[in-house]
Amino acid sequence: MSITVTPHLNFRGTARAALGFYAGVFGGEQLVATHAQAYGTTDPTESDLVAWGQVEAPNGFRVMAFDVPARMDYDPGVIPLFVAVRGADADEITDLWSRLVEGSTVIAPLAPAQWAPLYGQLVDPFGVTWVLDVAAAWDGQQA
Repeated sequence: MSITVTPHLNFRGTARAALGFYAGVFGGEQLVATHAQAYGTTDPTESDLVAWGQVEAPNGFRVMAFDVPARMDYDPGVIPLFVAVRGADADEITDLWSRLVEGSTVIAPLAPAQWAPLYGQLVDPFGVTWVLDVAAAWDGQQA
């Protein structure tokens, strides 16, 4: 048996742009169903919002997105979550970082850290906090 965990991110009107950005960074195909298609929404201000969207790339990256309509409460909070991207190849992580950093606010630059060969943290143009790192060997013992 195997499972896959996919971050499902909520936005207020920017889900389509966020998915396009992530497809540009990670590659893969962007799929979108609008509120009109999924829910029959006829309000012109909300009919083209993303009811379900996804980017799935051959490298295993996958993220889903939703535009929260005006009738629903939406508060993204302060650092409500991190989306973590971990890999074994420093060149691959560095390449992803170089694309994800465009228009983003860097919290911690991509660099060696005490706990990882490479670690970086940023907030993308859509308010999502990302952590990218290269996996470090761990022997299961506490530090």
